[in-house]
Amino acid sequence: MRDFRQTLKVGNVLIFDGAMGSLLQRRGLQAGQSPEEFGMGRPDIVASIHAEYARSGANVVTTNTFGATRYKLPQGFDVFEVNETMTRAARQAVGDAVFVAGSVGPTGKMIQPLGDISFRGLVDVFKEQIRGLAAGGADLILGETHFDLAEARAVVVAAREVCDLPVGISMTFEGGVSLTGTTPEVFAQTMENMGVDLIASNCSAGPEQLIEVAKAMLRVSRTPVLIEPNAGLPELVDGATVFRLPPDPFAATVSTLVEVGVSCLGGCCGTTPEHIKALTALCVGKTVRRQEISNRPCLIVTSRSQAVEFGFDRPCRIIGERINPTGKAELTAELQRLETRRLMTYAEEQVARGADLLDVNVGAPMVEEARMLPLAVQALTSAHAIPLCLDSSDISAIRAGLEAYPGSALVNSISGEEERMETLGPLCRDYGAPFILLPLKGRKLPVTAAERLAIIEELLIRAESLRIPRRLILVDALALTVSSKPEAAKACLEVIRHCRERWGLGSTMGLSNISFGLPARDLINSTFLAMAMGVGMTSFIANPNAVRIRENLAAAEVLLGRDSQAAGFIASYAGWNPGNPVAAVASAQVDEDGSPVAVAVIKGQKDRIIDLLRERIAAGEDPFVLVDGEMIPAIAKVGEKYEKKEYFLPQLLLCAETMQIGFESIKHLLVREGQEAKATIVMATVEGDIHDIGKNIVCLMLRNFGYDVVDLGKDVAAADIVAAAITHKASVIGLSALMTTTMVRMEDTVRLVREQGLACRVMIGGAVVSQSYADLIGADGYADDAVAAVRVATRLCAEVRSA
Repeated sequence: MRDFRQTLKVGNVLIFDGAMGSLLQRRGLQAGQSPEEFGMGRPDIVASIHAEYARSGANVVTTNTFGATRYKLPQGFDVFEVNETMTRAARQAVGDAVFVAGSVGPTGKMIQPLGDISFRGLVDVFKEQIRGLAAGGADLILGETHFDLAEARAVVVAAREVCDLPVGISMTFEGGVSLTGTTPEVFAQTMENMGVDLIASNCSAGPEQLIEVAKAMLRVSRTPVLIEPNAGLPELVDGATVFRLPPDPFAATVSTLVEVGVSCLGGCCGTTPEHIKALTALCVGKTVRRQEISNRPCLIVTSRSQAVEFGFDRPCRIIGERINPTGKAELTAELQRLETRRLMTYAEEQVARGADLLDVNVGAPMVEEARMLPLAVQALTSAHAIPLCLDSSDISAIRAGLEAYPGSALVNSISGEEERMETLGPLCRDYGAPFILLPLKGRKLPVTAAERLAIIEELLIRAESLRIPRRLILVDALALTVSSKPEAAKACLEVIRHCRERWGLGSTMGLSNISFGLPARDLINSTFLAMAMGVGMTSFIANPNAVRIRENLAAAEVLLGRDSQAAGFIASYAGWNPGNPVAAVASAQVDEDGSPVAVAVIKGQKDRIIDLLRERIAAGEDPFVLVDGEMIPAIAKVGEKYEKKEYFLPQLLLCAETMQIGFESIKHLLVREGQEAKATIVMATVEGDIHDIGKNIVCLMLRNFGYDVVDLGKDVAAADIVAAAITHKASVIGLSALMTTTMVRMEDTVRLVREQGLACRVMIGGAVVSQSYADLIGADGYADDAVAAVRVATRLCAEVRSA
């Protein structure tokens, strides 16, 4: 019986197949035609390609279902039928000696708030596909070429809800990050938390570039790694996209990955059965020698772009406690109205003061937690990279929060309350969410260490029975007030020490509980913090605005040998003296230079921008000055942060949306007699291509800079693009393509523009496009992202005006 999981454990190198689309093109697939549509008409051709790869030595072939979701299949095709049929074609072609991986590609949709689809909606889309793959006989589910961590998570959750097949997930990276800002390390750590069987990277680059990606993932994860590079970078030859790297050089470079610990190898765009045959020849008989990861953390929490490690040799982490409506009437009122403005203010304060995580608690009377918590998560993850801790006793709210969260959130908490472990534990396991284990059971508080440790041990046994790994568990040492229970502090310290020495588990606590009812609480809290860190506490929940706590934390890190050469302490406290304490501010604090309007754009404060603009206009300020002198320079600064990789796509979109909201609110005031309108730009995704994420972002940015943008959508013929440019008197045409099979259609538009003698310029962009390709087809400009597109469009519009 085929067992992919067991085969992975053996440790031999597994060879995956190579490209499918480029081989289908050679056998009749038309430019712009769906490979799945072609395959349903000619399953014999698809099967023959699978058979060729098997004969070339591939241990795994991948189904022709990369785009087989409802969002990408042509109208009239049944999702289940296509996936089942293509999987059966692969199985019949290779028999039982070769594994069949069910391919699940990206949908082209973005999950809220970056796009218009919910996480649960995307899970349901993938479930449709995976049901067909499983029914057709797939041995594993393989998510391929994903660029957003949230969508990759949706594939895993969908697979878990449909079947028990092994799951592998592959992301594509350019310049060390995915499109939405995820590094290979954060991807690997998030997927390991989710317990996937295989992590991978494919496409976007040749073998040399993916070597560094592989090493990055291997440094932080024990999960087996698959690497599938392209056969070099794409080039256009006689109107066709080609990859020039021959089989032998390809195999020579890719096979070296075995030496660093990669256990699965294959090919992506441009690779053929000959590439796989050459790779197999160099890998036969090789055993993977993977280095053990030293000093692994106890627990890892991630956001879309950041990982925070908890461990005995890591810094003690501050979990900011301020987003909590208890005692905050104004925050409670906003949460009841499903608003986030004050919540975001508390977040900004804590991030600026060095919090490592933010605890998010929206529980208050008359607050719909299951609606409010995901709204809070979406707002916070759009504005900040910092990971979150979801704090609620309402399991439906936790589920909604985890669905809205793009990484591995910390859940607060699972106690010994009846059925809470059995209900919430599997949810945390399947969503890869570490959680705080709270030693409470029944109505009696466990005062002694022995009582707490007994509850912890029982909960650990229950977690193990549910297949919940220890790497997801953080123990709450349960700080009780020493004013009424003098032994409470000593009990905490004993629990922390025991968790470290016996179970290797990290610990946390609500720090301020220890001093309740006493004067000078900061003295008690900060002293107890140092004591707890000394016995192994790895994090604590507190107000990061408390100066004394931050001082003691920084000093303790030096004394515990975790601040090398005391560099962090010196940087923050060189000017400190008892009469003039210096408040260390996190280096990640957002630059707040500029007017409140500019800051609102730079920080993406979309719930403040309208009020700020109205106040300024009511005070008699010129709306043109506000736009030209403050808002546009601010969005330009956002673009600079994006290019420097200080901001990533979520922050770029949030700031762009803030700018758009502000502009729309005062647009009626921006009409001036005789004013020359800014240029018109026609945007489109070329014929045969249904991907429009990048194009939509470019449209948003161009509008923010005042351009009149005509968005023609996706799959647009060259004749229609040129006709629209004539009708709207466009200065620039912007073209997007994501696939090598459709990028050739860009030249059609360039040729038509030249033939008709139009004055407008053409700029191009997209994942598969380059400056050399733009030069080759005669395009006037190339941009590799939305920020660059604004710069290129501005230059081209100026050329048209001066011509």
